[in-house]
Amino acid sequence: MARSLDIRSDLPTPLPIGTAAQLRLLDEGAHLFLTSGYAETTMREIASAAGMKAGSIYHHFSSKEEMLELILVQGIDVMIQSFHQTQRETRQQDALSRLLAHIRAHLGSLFEHGPYTAAHVTTFPYAPTEVRKRIVPVRDGYETLWTELLESLSDSGAITLPSSVSMTRLILMGAMNQTIEWFDPSGNQSVDQLAEAIANQLWDGVTPR
Repeated sequence: MARSLDIRSDLPTPLPIGTAAQLRLLDEGAHLFLTSGYAETTMREIASAAGMKAGSIYHHFSSKEEMLELILVQGIDVMIQSFHQTQRETRQQDALSRLLAHIRAHLGSLFEHGPYTAAHVTTFPYAPTEVRKRIVPVRDGYETLWTELLESLSDSGAITLPSSVSMTRLILMGAMNQTIEWFDPSGNQSVDQLAEAIANQLWDGVTPR
């Protein structure tokens, strides 16, 4: 049986936030990091997007790096919470339904919970080294949740993995995260349909024949 990881306890402790101004700045920062890139975004641009004077942002955050770490933490936290909620809700369902629900939850984190999770996926590789070091253990923990899900489905005989579990997980995570680059949730296809397409493609490759 797969063990349940409480990986949220490994999250770096962020500086206290919560004022409307701080949250607005983080919202705009996450949006700009996602659409323009971390390196290309300036603190002045974030302040302007939030309707503040350039110098005012430093009353709330000391640096762009500090803002990035808080945004990355929030992004991974959304994914972790979504995974655990889905795990609780689908424990008694069949293998394909469980897999589909988890894929749908991950995509929902990317497209339906503000820009934080999508910004995490696109911005993490460009984060300063020290920030990445603090976030990596939590990312590894989230990936372990997916590894254990696939292992449990394999151990039950519901799926037969054509390659290693880690390889299958990497392929699946890559397929899901790459949708940020091309999928438009306001277009002709819904997130539900996207999740079904990815789940069906994977399922065709892993079901016993």
